[in-house]
Amino acid sequence: MSFLVMPMPWIQCHLTVDKSQAPLVELLFEQLDALSVTLGDAGDEPMLEPAPGETPLWQATRVSALFAGDTDIDRLRSAIGQALAQEVGAGLEIEVVEDRDWERAWLDRFRPMRFGQRLWVRPGGQEIADPHAIAVDLDPGLAFGTGTHPTTALCLEWLDGARLTGKKVIDFGCGSGILAIAALKLGAAKAIGVDHDPQALLATRENAARNGVVDRLEAWSDQAFPTRRAPLVLANILANVLIELEPRIVDLVAPGGELVLSGILPEQADEVVAAFSGDLLFSSARERDGWVLLHARRQPGHDIYS
Repeated sequence: MSFLVMPMPWIQCHLTVDKSQAPLVELLFEQLDALSVTLGDAGDEPMLEPAPGETPLWQATRVSALFAGDTDIDRLRSAIGQALAQEVGAGLEIEVVEDRDWERAWLDRFRPMRFGQRLWVRPGGQEIADPHAIAVDLDPGLAFGTGTHPTTALCLEWLDGARLTGKKVIDFGCGSGILAIAALKLGAAKAIGVDHDPQALLATRENAARNGVVDRLEAWSDQAFPTRRAPLVLANILANVLIELEPRIVDLVAPGGELVLSGILPEQADEVVAAFSGDLLFSSARERDGWVLLHARRQPGHDIYS
């Protein structure tokens, strides 16, 4: 999640929870239109350097969210209170903070991250020691998707291990365009990003230009996008939205093609698989920090929705 610098105060929420609850609180803040969500140590707990691809959390994790200055604080407090158990939401802190360079402050905490063996996401063109690195340059901007959230990390790791050379890829719900851009840098021939948010489409185009792939990436509003097929379709959205959009998403997958679904909690995985049954054959799920990625292949020679 990222944010836009504006000359107005901001609303900031803080909630300290057990690390098992942190992903759900993070998701709640995002669903309430938080502009950024960060997780930090609430108990001065030492943490060793994580292995590549790991995103460890502290036992007591402080989840902080930044909201636009015109957010209704009473409504925000009420929505959080209704969504969380009383003992969890009781520690909610809400403050109004003056404008500052939030983007730069966020960059100070954001360092290059590796996903899989070759793929890196880096802000500000920071140096990467790995001579074989394939780097996606991405700073906070106007849309969700920097690789810090486990759902995005799962997709990036999957892409790093996939055979993408010469393929066309559709990123449905593209956010910042990070998955489409990563696919192109890993060898895909063409990518199409689709999103309902105009800010996401703007961010996708700007990030594509920054990474030198703008000539191979199309960005479409979901309402204007004409149905096209691709051998790989990515959809990093929430489970309920995936289920609702199942017919449209499946129709984008070419016969014999692959579908990657993320944004799913472990207890939601069976429901999502059931919704996407039919000609799709699912493989084993991948899990990271309380989130699941599902991979399926569409049987060749079958056309479900034609």
